[in-house]
Amino acid sequence: MSIHSDPNPRTSSGELPIIEACLDLIRWFVPLLQRMPRQHRFGLGDRLIGHLYHLLEQLVLARYARAKLPILEPLKAHIVVIQLQIRLLHQFQLIDLQRYEHASRLINAIAKQHSGWLSQQLQQQPAELQHA
Repeated sequence: MSIHSDPNPRTSSGELPIIEACLDLIRWFVPLLQRMPRQHRFGLGDRLIGHLYHLLEQLVLARYARAKLPILEPLKAHIVVIQLQIRLLHQFQLIDLQRYEHASRLINAIAKQHSGWLSQQLQQQPAELQHA
């Protein structure tokens, strides 16, 4: 990746890869949520899907916002909560090891992309403040 490459590459759908990864995780989780036992569907399941939708909404807002940092910074904690909730799915035996590993790869890819986007915004911030 050269220094002049686009910091926000697009997927074939035209979406940012982090948004596409979040959509993938939601598409993976919703059918699972529908098959969960009632006691978990309305507890852990609802909380997890709520966090996923919130993450998606915030990523889309950040994509179009001029000031991205105030949106991106709080998402780190949100991503950690999602990681922990996915771990609970496995610990409660609601998903097997293979599904847990798949979900972990998806959320870890989101975490890595978020970290890169956040770093890029933090590096740009001083330049923007100097021109203000």
